[in-house]
Amino acid sequence: MNTAPARLRKGLRADRVPHTFVILFGITVLLGIATYLIPAGEYDKRPDSAGRDLVISGTYHAVAAAPASPADLFMSVLAGMEKGAEIIFFLLIIGGCLGVLNSTGAVDRMLRRVLARFAGRELFIIPVVLGFFALAGATFGMSEEAIPYLIIILPILQRIGFDRILIAALPLVGTAVGWAGSITNPFNIGIAQQIAGVPLFSGMAVRAGLLVILYVVAAAYFMRYGAKILKDPNKSLVGMGAAAPDGSPQPAGGPDGGAGDPQDGPFTARDIAIVCVFVAAIVTVPVGIIAFGWFIAEMSAVFIVMALIVAVIARMDYNAVAETFTAGCKDLLVAALSVGLAYSGIVLLTDAHVLDTIVYGMASAVGSLSSTFAAGGMVVAQSAINYLVSSGSGQAALTMPIMAPLSDLVGVSRQTAVLAFQFGDGISNCLTPTSGSMMAGLAIAGVSWFTWARFLLPLMGVFYAIGCAYVIVVHMFIWTV
Repeated sequence: MNTAPARLRKGLRADRVPHTFVILFGITVLLGIATYLIPAGEYDKRPDSAGRDLVISGTYHAVAAAPASPADLFMSVLAGMEKGAEIIFFLLIIGGCLGVLNSTGAVDRMLRRVLARFAGRELFIIPVVLGFFALAGATFGMSEEAIPYLIIILPILQRIGFDRILIAALPLVGTAVGWAGSITNPFNIGIAQQIAGVPLFSGMAVRAGLLVILYVVAAAYFMRYGAKILKDPNKSLVGMGAAAPDGSPQPAGGPDGGAGDPQDGPFTARDIAIVCVFVAAIVTVPVGIIAFGWFIAEMSAVFIVMALIVAVIARMDYNAVAETFTAGCKDLLVAALSVGLAYSGIVLLTDAHVLDTIVYGMASAVGSLSSTFAAGGMVVAQSAINYLVSSGSGQAALTMPIMAPLSDLVGVSRQTAVLAFQFGDGISNCLTPTSGSMMAGLAIAGVSWFTWARFLLPLMGVFYAIGCAYVIVVHMFIWTV
């Protein structure tokens, strides 16, 4: 007889349906239909010094319609996989390497000892972890790089008593807050300011103010939810089980350890060496990103080296290394393929030449407003566009050549236009289903996008109200024209 509370059983069923693939393919179908409804059009473009195609303001023109055919719909799946190939294989490599690490049991045995010291202070972990990801996003543009950290903190924070949706929120919302309040992020604020013709990384104090406000609001929201489920686990939106490889929840005490688990043994000198190698890899990645401009290839190499060193220390048989690596890849297969599916719909919109039409429509609407409302309208427009173009650099190249001169016409400072861009570009990254890294994170945590939206929408409403109000206040009292 199933003795689980009815609310928990209902939550678990809701979290399993629909599957991530169902959601993403459904979005692809809807975007394919949209190509029949939105007129085709394009801006003329010119390459900049970095090879990005920048649109030329005032050059929008209609082109021949090219709506997505049924064949295009199905072929877009492979095209999306190709577009996201780098991230897809990065996730598989990370999963395989962490599979080798986890098979040793060293990290697990260490955690059992460390977590006992957090008794009674669990909630303070939330602002610390959230702050790390927010600062990383605001400074060096952490985004896809947060996925390995999610894989690592998921089992750790579950044992403290937090659920999968809260744990996923810390990196996914944390990095989005960082991008929205960017200070020195080269991928959005850096590119946007260059295109807008304002000094690079200028206006730091104003942008830092937005970052702090968003961080405090997010931390309070998550701590409130965390306190609620620590007091009564049945109030969790997703249940307190672990995530299975297919994204569905498992009962607590599953494959990552439970009572009587063989990983319950003593913490040995060999375990200490393995943990040190693991920590060294985790520290090396952000250092490499900041100091040497590393990206996915270099990060993958770091984790591969880590896995090989760990295998040597643990005296693993070479076949065991291959088998545990393969098992780790399997655990992230849904997350990896979700990235490609998230790109499929955008491929359809791009091939049908309707993305520029959407941007043109948004810019025209903003241009018809008074300067005060235009400042807030820029936030709305940039946020809406980001649900289709989740790449920060891509959105900057697409919208800033239009929004910068438009801001001159409506009496808004170009600094304010950049601020509106960075908020709109950043904050929706934690909700848009066209973001491959966000959907991958939800798949890793075993959280349905619909459940995620239910959890996050109240906070997103507050975020958007803050963003619009902040940009308008800055326009009226700080960056006046």
